[in-house]
Amino acid sequence: MTGQVQAPERAAWQSIDAGQLLLIATAGLFAVVAVTQVSAVGLRQPEVAVIFGVLIALGELFRMVMPGNREVAPIASAGAIGYALLVGVGPAGAPPDAPLGVVPAEHSALQVVAVTAAGMLVGSLPHLAVGRSPRPDAMARRLFTVAVIALCFRPVLSFGLAWPLLLLVMGVVVVASCFTDVLIAAMIRAEAVRARFGIALRDEIRAKMALCAATSATAMLIAVATTAMGQAALLIFTVPILVTQFAFRRYAGTRATYLQTIRALSRVTEVGGYVETGHSRRVSRLAVAMGRELGMSEAELLELEYAALMHDIGQLSLGDPIPGGATVLASPAEQRRIAELGAEVIRQTGVLDRVAHIVRLSSHPYRSGPPEPSAADSGDAAKPAKPVTPPLAGRIIKVANAYDDLVGESPDRDRGAAVLERLRLDSAAEYDPTVVEALSRVVDRRLRQ
Repeated sequence: MTGQVQAPERAAWQSIDAGQLLLIATAGLFAVVAVTQVSAVGLRQPEVAVIFGVLIALGELFRMVMPGNREVAPIASAGAIGYALLVGVGPAGAPPDAPLGVVPAEHSALQVVAVTAAGMLVGSLPHLAVGRSPRPDAMARRLFTVAVIALCFRPVLSFGLAWPLLLLVMGVVVVASCFTDVLIAAMIRAEAVRARFGIALRDEIRAKMALCAATSATAMLIAVATTAMGQAALLIFTVPILVTQFAFRRYAGTRATYLQTIRALSRVTEVGGYVETGHSRRVSRLAVAMGRELGMSEAELLELEYAALMHDIGQLSLGDPIPGGATVLASPAEQRRIAELGAEVIRQTGVLDRVAHIVRLSSHPYRSGPPEPSAADSGDAAKPAKPVTPPLAGRIIKVANAYDDLVGESPDRDRGAAVLERLRLDSAAEYDPTVVEALSRVVDRRLRQ
């Protein structure tokens, strides 16, 4: 925490909140009941169960982490949902009176849960062997979603519906499951990162609905193709989700590389002795927490994190470093000069123009922002430019930077309280009062942890 002694890192299980614990317990209960029932009555059509179990295990083996630290396993999810929606296993050997002309799929909803749980466990073993702990809440959510689909769809098969109605039911069930999954993920994320539920829900929809749609469509394709053509169709129709996963993996890898590069660049000022060690990281964490407190979306938080990490890069242009790197103690003109130079460096990347804009305006007072440059200003000197209020991200960085400049890594709570009071007194013009109060809530919450 900014201005506080860092707490020791907790194990993954220690960071589970009440919502995650309830989800994990529910999914675990489903798995225990399913395995018990299957052990008692035996595995129906074991060759089909093994094929789908292997597909689920491979999908768990190749799971990935998307932006926002979201763990997904689209191949495993498609295989498990496809097994839940499976109507038959091909026409070969079908009895003459078979309703759809195929061998009926005889497995129950609980067998779907048992096979899915077993596949997920087997696919996780290699990760555990190399020290990569699985995300219990993500695995529980995947298992819970599959259980809901199986419990809703498998009983429908006893009605002997024709294909058009079966496809309609399939579509309704998978769409409802997608929204249920997103809703649960949003509730858990809102609690985990202290974000507003509406913001968390919007972020989850943006981040997951495209992949959820691709996974569900592939699952339906697998179920229908395997029913109509037999088990061989399973391999053929898994290809679309494979392509989708590789595309998402490349996207996630690019995003991760961007952030790693920016974090490395932010340390240049520390290595050069221009700012205190850890200053950029502390300002970034504090700024992101304040942004969540103020209801910023995930995309806005990412830009805020980039800008906060690089807000002091303009100090590299200084001949004599500011004592302690505390730009809050420099003159307003010097602060603006540092911000302008830093923004120009960032703008040279060609892809971070928004971040450069945030950094450029982060040094200006809240009440009297700088004039926005305009191409028409060259021939119209009589008309003054209209002041522009810095964006919310810029106002957040200004407050977070001032707080860390004055508190640093000091564990003194009284010092932190005194700095907060100073920022409040200056909030008439220099700092946004709403942002200062958000900082106060973040600091107070971290003190209680």
